[in-house]
Amino acid sequence: MLERISYYIKKYEGVLLYLIFGVLTTVINMVVYYILFASLLLPNLVSNAIAWLAAVAFAFITNKIWVFKSKSFELKIVIKELFAFITARLSTGILDMAIMYVGVDVLKRNSLYAKIFANVLVVILNYIFSKLFIFRKNKE
Repeated sequence: MLERISYYIKKYEGVLLYLIFGVLTTVINMVVYYILFASLLLPNLVSNAIAWLAAVAFAFITNKIWVFKSKSFELKIVIKELFAFITARLSTGILDMAIMYVGVDVLKRNSLYAKIFANVLVVILNYIFSKLFIFRKNKE
């Protein structure tokens, strides 16, 4: 039984780590958003943008080191990965902003529900971008 569990953990290690760090990234995004929007009373989109920046910084570091195990810290490679990562995250960040704007400002829905919905879509798309384009393993 333990062998089987160990086998699946090893087999799906990347996905499991992405889910763990994805949850942590989402928590950072939501906590920062909540503090700024509900406690400090900053505008919705300002709060969302700052929360997004904090989450992207955390996600790049954790994805590079632990999830996709990109070993190179050569400046040229890190800059290339960072540029691709930020570009991908900007596209999903725009989706996040659009969902938050429509959900909260236009439709007057609960900001927490809108944020959860946005984050589910964003996490899925970010994994696909990271796995296929940003931290892909080059087969030589």
